[in-house]
Amino acid sequence: MSPRPIIRAVTTADIPEVLAFVLEARAELFPKLDATGMPADLAHFESIYVQGDGQFLVACDQGQIVAAIGYLPYDGRFPQLNYQGQKTVEVVRLFVLPAFRRLGLARALYLALEAQAKADRVAVMYLHTHPFLPEAIDFWLRQGFEVVDVDADPVWRTTHMQRTL
Repeated sequence: MSPRPIIRAVTTADIPEVLAFVLEARAELFPKLDATGMPADLAHFESIYVQGDGQFLVACDQGQIVAAIGYLPYDGRFPQLNYQGQKTVEVVRLFVLPAFRRLGLARALYLALEAQAKADRVAVMYLHTHPFLPEAIDFWLRQGFEVVDVDADPVWRTTHMQRTL
């Protein structure tokens, strides 16, 4: 392990490696979703994250991706949330390999993403997570997010969070 993984924006050339990393991490965290096919944002990765209004960052150690995070324009799919008139993005796909956890890498990645959001004049950063993901809610609270809603679904208990920039 090098002293500090390098955080950088994804390029078109990185897409196959990034997709492999994200899909593997997603399958480990959400095994039941693994069979549901390619999520839309990943199927259209280049048009959303490289050429579009999204951003995607990776952290690399010795040339290998060890963590990732991104954001894309919020699509308004949760009717209980109203971001009308505010440029809002959804933070997605924060994954850190187990060997690189508890080193501040997730925070460093998020701070780099937030800096990009501020440069892009984003007003609100939205995300959702789930209580069964170890320490996820506490992590986001420490980054300045607040819980704005929790779905009543007893399995997923989707926790909606936001941070105003």
